Amino acid sequence: MSAVTKPGVDEGVALRAVGADSLLARLEGPEDLKGLSGAELNQIGEQLRTAIIATTAVTGGHLGPSLGVVELTIALHHVMASPVDRIVFDTGHQAYPHKLLTGRLARFGSLRQLGGIGGFPRRTESPHDVFDGGHAGTGISIGQGLALARDVRGGSEKIAVVVGDAALMSGLSLEALNDIGHRQTKMLIVLNDNEMSISPTVGAISTYLSKVKLSKTWRGSKSGYDKFVGSLPLIGNKLLSLSKSLRRSVVSFVQEPGRLFEDLGITYVGVLDGHDRMQMEEAFNAAFAMPGPVIVHVRTQKGRGYRPAEADPITFHGAALPKMEVGVPTDSYGKSGSVPEAPAPKRPNYTALFAAEVIAAAADDRRIVAITAGMPTGTGLDKFAAAYPDRFYDVGIAEQHAVATATGIAMGGGRPVVAIYSTFLQRAWDQIVHDACQNDQPVLFGVDRAGLVGEDGTSHQGMFTLTAQRQIPRLVIASPKDEQEIRALVRTALAQDHPFALHYPRDSIEGVAPREPRPIPVGKAETLAEGSDIVIVGFGPIVQRGLRVAEQLRGSGLSVGVVNAIWASPIDDALYRRLGRSSKMIVTLEESVTAGGFGGAVAESLAADQAATGEPISATLLSIGIPAGAFVDHGSVSALRTLIGLDEAGIERQIRAAWGARRAR
Repeated sequence: MSAVTKPGVDEGVALRAVGADSLLARLEGPEDLKGLSGAELNQIGEQLRTAIIATTAVTGGHLGPSLGVVELTIALHHVMASPVDRIVFDTGHQAYPHKLLTGRLARFGSLRQLGGIGGFPRRTESPHDVFDGGHAGTGISIGQGLALARDVRGGSEKIAVVVGDAALMSGLSLEALNDIGHRQTKMLIVLNDNEMSISPTVGAISTYLSKVKLSKTWRGSKSGYDKFVGSLPLIGNKLLSLSKSLRRSVVSFVQEPGRLFEDLGITYVGVLDGHDRMQMEEAFNAAFAMPGPVIVHVRTQKGRGYRPAEADPITFHGAALPKMEVGVPTDSYGKSGSVPEAPAPKRPNYTALFAAEVIAAAADDRRIVAITAGMPTGTGLDKFAAAYPDRFYDVGIAEQHAVATATGIAMGGGRPVVAIYSTFLQRAWDQIVHDACQNDQPVLFGVDRAGLVGEDGTSHQGMFTLTAQRQIPRLVIASPKDEQEIRALVRTALAQDHPFALHYPRDSIEGVAPREPRPIPVGKAETLAEGSDIVIVGFGPIVQRGLRVAEQLRGSGLSVGVVNAIWASPIDDALYRRLGRSSKMIVTLEESVTAGGFGGAVAESLAADQAATGEPISATLLSIGIPAGAFVDHGSVSALRTLIGLDEAGIERQIRAAWGARRAR
């Protein structure tokens, strides 16, 4: 889904920040780096940081990760020839320097805005963007596929994958490493360690051994020595085995993190300074000369070059950033009155209300435990961890493991709450089906960021989970109309004995007065207003838009009712079948893809009733949601809702058009 950039977006902020005569502005592409001196390449690095800071101060975005890989990105492009050579960025939120080096400086100010530059690599933007990513752990497999395709056709291009230390530990990454080591696929894997996960050994011995292992002398002597020792009569095999064991011990002693990769058959090099461009270029060139796979482990600093981000890498990771001040020397931040004023407090969002209610429930029930997959802050469960550290588990970027573990905890008598973003929960589909639901275990899934998420784009919109989950037996699916209802639904989920998916958006709360959270009858919708012409049935907080649209329609003399569905499985069949015969039109609202979504559930119920009774349904059914058949691009949530007709004006427009067509018939 594409659109013209939203009016008012300042596309040129990055270009103005570095200057039209700067080295960065004069680059036509990464090939121009090869003619620059070392000092000029260092200037390019400074200008990349300036452009990124100036832009994200306006647009938000993944500031810390991108600032951390400036020298790394320059080094890769300096020794490679993109787009013939292929650079894959796992996850992709560290790709801003890459975008700026590949011809997107002039429009970089439109970063993450509707119709503008994407926050992740996008193949439609540039031939230098190899893969539309967004989910961690996929890059190594993609890189291997590119390398295998190269080898089949007899190509010679270089393949490099940049993967973060946390993503490297995901199951998919480990599966890929195992296969790469077995096949000896020729490729470079750059492990970007920003100390968020792995904490390896550093020192002169490790650096020295890395150089030795990449040298032709080491490779040749190791191979020749193995052949010689293996050929000795009687003792050859035993001596060879002992020799290899000793070598592994030496490697393990000086660089323990590399032991796993060496055992898998992948040459490990590191730890290198991820901000020493020349050191990395030397290692990359040597790695590309190796006959098989090589991992070069580099240590970087998230937020490098911007003191607030260096000091607080979690807050400045992205995508929503605190207020930033641009133009103040980064080394003076906090020393000369240059600290920016605190932003105005925001209303809490549904995530915060969900987490707070889980914490409140856990105070009375020690069976309740909380699990997340590398997102404790984003899901609000960091506060649960602070309150109940012995009942909190962050399993890292391993959504499948999170769900399977939760199922085991439930089988053991616990009441697990698993909070994962909707887009990432897609990765645990089999565990939801096979583990939690097939075994009918009371796991509460906090499906965070359900619906449109916004600026992170196609990979992050939470638009598919509802449709997928609605097919699964035994899974109860609910969504609240407001913040007090989400509290009640948390209590409802914890009071029943089946798997339960609670969908909620990243939106701010409605401001409804607090009330005591009490369990709600499962499968029973709530009628908010009666109407005989049109009945609007909303699933989730979109009900609030439905209420306001109903008021507008009533101003035209229509009798309009509103129903808060609450449940997508099981649905309130009896209510919807009655409405099918007592109203002229039923309009379903959902912030999910319409194919097989909540509107589909209502349509199936009406069709089944008509087939069973033989009585015709008088109501026309209009399903309003995210249109099927296309991904939704990046842009603010409000802009996207306007674009696809899910804002109040768009909903009203669609209803009036359908009502007019019905009257014409």
